[in-house]
Amino acid sequence: MPTTTVPRLGATPWFLGACFAVVTLAGLSGCATTGGPAGVGSVAENRPDLMTESDEPEARKRARVRLQLAVGYFEQGQTTVALDELKQSLVTDPSFSDAYNLRGLIYMRLNDQKLAEDSFRRAMALNPREANTLHNYGWLMCQQARYPEANQMFTQALANPTYGGRAKTFMAQGLCQQNAGQLAEAERSLARSYELDAANPITGFNLANLLFLRGEMVRAQFYIRRLNNSELANAESLWLGIKVERRMDNREAMQQLVDQLKKRFAQSKEMASYERGAFNE
Repeated sequence: MPTTTVPRLGATPWFLGACFAVVTLAGLSGCATTGGPAGVGSVAENRPDLMTESDEPEARKRARVRLQLAVGYFEQGQTTVALDELKQSLVTDPSFSDAYNLRGLIYMRLNDQKLAEDSFRRAMALNPREANTLHNYGWLMCQQARYPEANQMFTQALANPTYGGRAKTFMAQGLCQQNAGQLAEAERSLARSYELDAANPITGFNLANLLFLRGEMVRAQFYIRRLNNSELANAESLWLGIKVERRMDNREAMQQLVDQLKKRFAQSKEMASYERGAFNE
């Protein structure tokens, strides 16, 4: 899985490698995809139909098989093997935008930002409206602190009415806005992401953390309690919950969270911070 990290205020994220939580492979392993910028979502006058499996050229079908293999290897962490399969896909069909999108993700994992950017640009040149590529390129821009460009990419992805990953993109946009110091905008984006996918622990944690940093304890308590009452709670979320309950002088609730932290994550840095009384670090 991708091993990207997000610098952000207050704490470090913990779920960013799981289920392509920030970068996305959506659409890459399916049978049908958009064949180009025209005809996305509907058939317009003087525009070609959306390319589907039945009318794909043989070269595209062979390239897609290679791409599916590359996706599988990428998900298993076999990055070099995935890149080899991807090269074969692009040799077969150099116009396959999905393959360039995956190429960008592979080079992000390999920390080669120049080749990652080149890959996403190639993908966008072939299919400018592909929201998954726009999202991934925006995330790369965010990692490089190119915040206005990142925000533009996220906004373009969200403007695609057929895009199914809106919750993920709002989340990434919110994290990026927070890094840029745009806290009000970050809160709006994260709140929108939460409306669309309240089960995403990254969104819930980061929204609670942002509200905590802004001193909005009642709202922060709502989001972090919901996360800590789920099976996705971990040392970081419990520690944030402890700090929220302490700030609100809810001693009983705070102690319950401390007991969980001590029982489940006794060797964690969060437990060490609690023992030092480092509530404001």
